Amino acid sequence: MTSTASSTDTRQGQGQAADARRPSWQQRLRRFGYTAPPRSDVRDRLVPPYAQPGPGIWAALGLRQGAADRFNRWSGWVGPLLVTLLAGLLRFWNLGSPKAVIFDETYYAKDAWALFHRGYEVNWTKDANDLILQSNGHVRVPADAAYVVHPPIGKYVIGLGEWMFGFNPFGWRFMTALLGTLSVLLLCRIGRRLFRSTFLGCLAGLLMAVDGLHFVMSRTSLLDGVLMFFVLAAFGCLVVDRDKARARLAAALPVDEYGRARPDAHIAETTRLGWRPWRWTAGLMLGLAIGTKWNGLYILAAFFVMSVLWDAASRRVAGARRRHTGAAGVRDTSLLFLATVPVALAVYLVSWTGWILSPDNGKGGYFRNWAVTDGKGGNWTFLPDWLRSLWHYEHEVYKFHVGLSSPHTYQSNPWSWIVAGRPVSYFYESPLPGKDGCPADAGDKCAREVLALGTPLLWWAACFAVLYVLWRWAFRRDWRAGAIACGIAAGYLPWFMYQERTIFFFYAVVFVPFLCLAVTMMIGAILGPPGSGERRRVIGAAGAGVLVLLILWNFIYFWPLYTGTAIPIEQWRSRMWLDTWV
Repeated sequence: MTSTASSTDTRQGQGQAADARRPSWQQRLRRFGYTAPPRSDVRDRLVPPYAQPGPGIWAALGLRQGAADRFNRWSGWVGPLLVTLLAGLLRFWNLGSPKAVIFDETYYAKDAWALFHRGYEVNWTKDANDLILQSNGHVRVPADAAYVVHPPIGKYVIGLGEWMFGFNPFGWRFMTALLGTLSVLLLCRIGRRLFRSTFLGCLAGLLMAVDGLHFVMSRTSLLDGVLMFFVLAAFGCLVVDRDKARARLAAALPVDEYGRARPDAHIAETTRLGWRPWRWTAGLMLGLAIGTKWNGLYILAAFFVMSVLWDAASRRVAGARRRHTGAAGVRDTSLLFLATVPVALAVYLVSWTGWILSPDNGKGGYFRNWAVTDGKGGNWTFLPDWLRSLWHYEHEVYKFHVGLSSPHTYQSNPWSWIVAGRPVSYFYESPLPGKDGCPADAGDKCAREVLALGTPLLWWAACFAVLYVLWRWAFRRDWRAGAIACGIAAGYLPWFMYQERTIFFFYAVVFVPFLCLAVTMMIGAILGPPGSGERRRVIGAAGAGVLVLLILWNFIYFWPLYTGTAIPIEQWRSRMWLDTWV
């Protein structure tokens, strides 16, 4: 039986060898002038080209080819800049209103001012908010150190605005408004690179420009908007790095007689991709994110895994046969680690410079003197006192975070975030007719509120978009869907481990950019894939247009609740679509 099987295998091997030597039918026909169409170029798979409008569009607009080419070159920046201009006008309009210390501004605005003057946070008097508003910020900064539970980077960012424009509502909101505006520009460019479409990139930025949660967080001096900016910047750096690395692989591949790049296992498994500066920049951004709030650590871990998978996939597309791409994969991962983890740690430590340089005699930052008092002695005395004191401080902060369970009126469970189930009211007043913007003919009192609520139709559309992205990633292996899902998961899923903690909906602003990318990807699918017929395109454009217009209308409708504009109480009630919003 073994002999028979062996002879059968031998005959099959001989037949396969003969088939390999036999010229294909295309080769037989070549003698008659037939030329086989070239196979797909691996370079197009490694670095896909950007979508270009068809010639019919230019003809309809009356543009010649030269003008059309210039428009294509400029549109990659002009389009995103126009969307950013709109976002900036919205965010900076009447930024100093309400002229009040709203919600957690009572912590971060004052902490930022103290960091710039003392190098550490301080305890303020109970009437400090009133004194600050009445004197336009001309108050004495206390010297008594305060116990705070967030790192200093975000507060330094807020403090830059105060340093430039004064210790007043406009000053402490300036930098969050600026970063909120710039994040729209980042998202336009990131979306353009992800989808290879300037239109879809600008659409992603436009959706975030009119998201209520992102808008309110951009006009409030809280840390989460700053964290969102650094996370998005890190993601953008990694996307650019992915394109640069794949372009380098594509350039190293051999070409066939048609000039098309072919896969090559040796080149794919041995080509060095260099130091990759965009990864080091991503490490810097992730360090700034962690130095703003600790949940940046989850982002770092998720983005690290995502980048490792990107590298492995790039080398496989280029022709690598080994699943883990051998030594090249180890080298890629090692350099990625060096460019992110140590850099992020160094940035985090540097952010504590003001605290470190403060005295350790009890007149410096909180716990600054721990190593020379309560922490004297032990097994780690060979370390600098400042490092031991800082480690103790961080340990105490960790215990605080995991044990935080004080009830709050506006706390919410993360299950409700994706449907905007429980927004947070930052500010509320009930002015009488004729006062504080309330119309004189209102008849009854007005409502004046700043509500951290995502644009409802955008968030509810995002629920379907997230499902579409997950399907696209799981069944189509679309890396863009995987990247978007990674951003959402990194900013969202960790909070499910702390459902007993006091947490709030506005933490979700960190993954708002990725929700907007998901909705954009879904709208791109509604518009139809390249090559779709005219009927399909018209129907898709109508459906996508209606969805976008409804989202824009929804943002305008809730504008009074985002800006603290006084409206009659009945109009306010009509905007409370869910009981949990009150």
